[in-house]
Amino acid sequence: MVPPPRTLPSFRAVPYSRAIRTPPPEMPRRVVEFSDWLRGRDEAVPEFVGDNWYEVERAAARPPARAAFSLDELPPSAEEFARYLRWLELAREELADAADAAPGADGLLAPVERQDRSFAAELGQPAERASGAPIDRLYAARDALTAAIEAAGPGGEGVRRILRVAIADDLRLADRLRRGAP
Repeated sequence: MVPPPRTLPSFRAVPYSRAIRTPPPEMPRRVVEFSDWLRGRDEAVPEFVGDNWYEVERAAARPPARAAFSLDELPPSAEEFARYLRWLELAREELADAADAAPGADGLLAPVERQDRSFAAELGQPAERASGAPIDRLYAARDALTAAIEAAGPGGEGVRRILRVAIADDLRLADRLRRGAP
């Protein structure tokens, strides 16, 4: 007897407000946390599960590689681009507040600074390493990255991925600093 063919589970749209109260198991925890963070800053959150910038994870993160997502290669719309730039600024403020309140945060800022400079160069706007305190170097790298993203515009190659990673890393480091992690 031949077993019946396997079928993929069907997904139906679930109103986002209900999904947040009881997130489905297929909704990654990081998406729930990120959506909660947006909501706490009076930002519009997705209305349906899956209506977010993470979409489908194509390749899982295997350090030192990052996870890859299905939308990474697609340019964001002008509206999405403006929204993502706003989210980047909010995430940067979050990190700055956490760094100001955390003793010994200086050593943890360097990887984010290097990444911001690397992303700016990837977008065709190389950024020199600034001198001064680690927080000042971070701000200089962030300004360079913002200028590079704005110059590239929504059609710039890799813009969506760069924004996604920069925002996520800022929020992860802010959380880590608040928890007192070295």
